[in-house]
Amino acid sequence: MSNQQSSYTSFSSSSFTTSSSSDGGPPRTQSYTETANYDSRTGGNITRESRETGQPTLTETRDIPAQGRVGAATGADTSRRIEDVTDADQAERDRQYEERMEDEYAKREGGA
Repeated sequence: MSNQQSSYTSFSSSSFTTSSSSDGGPPRTQSYTETANYDSRTGGNITRESRETGQPTLTETRDIPAQGRVGAATGADTSRRIEDVTDADQAERDRQYEERMEDEYAKREGGA
């Protein structure tokens, strides 16, 4: 009985693109591509690219060792994390708007 170790190679790729326009302006296009290469003897990688009109292309690559465990991301742009950009005065404007709406509804109910 021989102790042969089987190996395999795989490749996959997927992508999509969306385009939309608001207010009759120029279309805004977003695209996303993911490509995975893997060989059970040498390992591989997964590469993800996302593009948006007027923005730089973001590329992230993850290495996959031959054992199959996913490694840490390399080349990931952490400067584009989501951050809170709430306007400090927005809560006050929201409160004033709600008061005006309540007054308007009260006028309509009383005048009917």
